[in-house]
Formats: sequence, structure tokens, C-alpha cells
Amino acid sequence: MTSRYRWFVVFIFFLFVLLHQADKLLIGPLTTPIMEEFGINEVQMGAVSTGAIIVAGILYPVWGYLYDRFARAKLLALASFIWGSTTWLSALAPRYSLFLVTRASTGIDDSSYPGLYSLVSDYFGPRMRGKVYGLLELGMPMGYMLGLILATALGPTLGWRRVFFVTGSVGLVVAALIFFFVREAPRGRAEPELAGLKEIGVYRFDLKQLRAALRKRSLILLFVQGFFGVFPWNVVTYWFFRYLETERNYTSGQAATTMMVAILTLSSGYFIGGTLGDFFFRRTPRGRVLVAVTGVVLGTILMVVTLSVPLENQGLFLVLMAMTAVFMPFAAPNVVSTVHDVTPPEVRSTALAALNFMETIGSATAPLLAGVIAVQSSLHDAILIICTVAWTLCALFFGGVAYLIPRDIASLRALMAERAEAERRRAMEAPAA
Repeated sequence: MTSRYRWFVVFIFFLFVLLHQADKLLIGPLTTPIMEEFGINEVQMGAVSTGAIIVAGILYPVWGYLYDRFARAKLLALASFIWGSTTWLSALAPRYSLFLVTRASTGIDDSSYPGLYSLVSDYFGPRMRGKVYGLLELGMPMGYMLGLILATALGPTLGWRRVFFVTGSVGLVVAALIFFFVREAPRGRAEPELAGLKEIGVYRFDLKQLRAALRKRSLILLFVQGFFGVFPWNVVTYWFFRYLETERNYTSGQAATTMMVAILTLSSGYFIGGTLGDFFFRRTPRGRVLVAVTGVVLGTILMVVTLSVPLENQGLFLVLMAMTAVFMPFAAPNVVSTVHDVTPPEVRSTALAALNFMETIGSATAPLLAGVIAVQSSLHDAILIICTVAWTLCALFFGGVAYLIPRDIASLRALMAERAEAERRRAMEAPAA
């Protein structure tokens, strides 16, 4: 495939991530009007988000297996179609109980990302995957900002239901784009050992390879840190806007401006983190993980300092929040790249889905837990406690991954070299046959 087409696929996938995240995270800035219409409290609203997370977590292994067994591009088109359909259903819900169920159904497509990253890994080799993943993940905070703009610009005039109708319709359009314009790539095509071969074998889900991958100690520790790592993201995503409004006394406009500035700097952190991960990975197999742990440590320190700023000092709060946001996503593209650095191409979707499943188990209770703490104390305490505890644990586990990762990367490279040699022998024997 040509270089131009590879980047065209990245562009389509970026649109998918951007617009899907706008739809998924739109509920954050629309929390207050939804709560007012249904007459519910923070605990009940937290349950809405938790429900979608639980559904996504249950379906991660299913999506992972399907992606490693069948055509990933067509499955991604299906996920986008489901996104549009379930968002429409949640917009139609007349009462809280049905809204809780229909919003939970939006979690079906939330677990569809492993196939996207797996397919991209067969377009780009290990030396630049971090940068590409960082570029794609940049669409996540940008999607939140787009959702914030839609909520503040259209919410007051159209109402939250019609805003959901708009984003649901976009999902159907993106489904058509992926179905007609994204082509499947042979699994393993971009691996350095196989990249120079004219033809390679067909590799599909292999239970033996999956078991071997999941026994790697670096991957096990990465899964454990994932259990804790998404707690802060869910708390910040679902509750920070309301925290600004209710506890820092921001108007909706001030809260939106603050969040947009933070999101812009946060977006840069994905690309910077992924690019730095690639840079140091070329020099040491521990490079990606060292960048990830640096981001976690600095992000934790800055978050504590930011939340301690007096309420009246909005300027300093904005500056420190922006600085915190730069480091928060450093780990994200490097974690995905590290999973792919130690797993064979035919089980990458399943391995990443297993990581996402662990993340979901840990984070499913985060919005609800934050709501409980907020009712008993404050959103300030909920955000501070959950972020600092979770990120401190993540830093410790990343340290273990950094120690173990060189051996597991070498193991995958040896497997790829064996396959390349087998493919060369097969090519040489073919004419004689």
C-alpha cells in the first residue's frame, strides 16, 4: 500500500476517533440539563456512565477475538453503525430508567478500538507507531472539545436530545466512509522482518500465541496498571465540568473556556508523548515506558498543585491546569505501542482488548465512586483522591514494566525473524513445485 493511502486511512480513523469521542463524552457537559430533566442526583447520573463502561468492558474480549479472526475494516464500519443507532435510542428515552438502559447500550461500540490500532499496526512499523497512535489519540480530547462546543452552542437552543440526534447521525456517515474506503491489510505486513517480502502468509487468531503473549510478565504488569490507570480519566471526563460550575463558581462560559484551554494542551500531550516514545524506543527498548512513567509522575504532582489553587485565582488555575494536561496523556500512545511491541500480529486485537477489559473493570466504578465521594464530601476531594492514588500506583507498575520489557520485545522479534525465514523458504520452493 502506498504511503499516501496509509495516511488517508489514518485520516479516516482520526475522524472516527474524533467524532465518536465527541458523541461518547458529550454527556459530560450535558450532565446538568440531563439531571434537571430527569430529577436525579450525582449517584444516579454516575450510574449512567458506569453502565456504559460495564457494557464496553464485557464486550472487549468479543471484539478482540472478532478483529483477530475476521476483516477488521468491516467490523469497524459495523461499530460505527452501532454508535449512531444506540445514540439515537438514548435520545428517544422518555424517562430515567430507559435512559439508563439505552445509554448503557452505547458501550457496545466503545469497545471497538482494539481493531483500529491493530489494523494501523499493519500499516506502520514499530519505529513510528507511537507517533501515529498519538496522532489518532489526539482525536479523543479534541472530540471532547467538539462535544463541549456542541453542548454549549446547541444544547441551550436545541436541547440535549437533539444534540444526540446530530452526533448519532454522524456515526452512520462515518460507518459508510470506513466500509467503502478502508482496505484490510495483511497481519504482520509492517513488521521489520516481514516488510521486505512480496508475499506473506495469512495469520489469524491463534490461541497458543495468545496464551504465550498473556504469560509475558511485562504485559501482565501493564494490565495491572491499566486497572488503575483509567480511574482518573473517567473522573475528570465526567465530573470536571460540573466541579468548575458548582465548586469553583464558574459560569458555563467560564467553565467551557477553561476546559477548552486544558483540552488543547492535553491534545498536544498525546502526540508529544507518542513521538518521544518512538524517539527513545529507537535507543532503548525501555524508551516508551520511561516516557510513560515520566508523564504519570509529573501529571500527578501538577494535579495536586492545581487543585490547591484558591477559588478566586482563576488565572493561575488555568495555567496550572494547562500544564497538568500536557503530561496526563504521555502514557496512552506508549501503552498501546508497548502491547504491540510484545504480541504477534494475529493476537494484537485480543491482547489490547484484554488490557482495555482490565481498564474497564477498574474504571467502571470511577464515575459512581466519584459521585459517592462528592455526596459525602465534595467533587474536589473525589477528583484529588482518585487521581493521586491511581497515578501513584501506575508509576510503580510502569517501573516494573520498564525492567522486564527488553526480554519480551526480543522474544517477539525472534518469532518474526523465524516467520520471515519460513516465508523466504516457501517463496524459493514455490517455483520448483
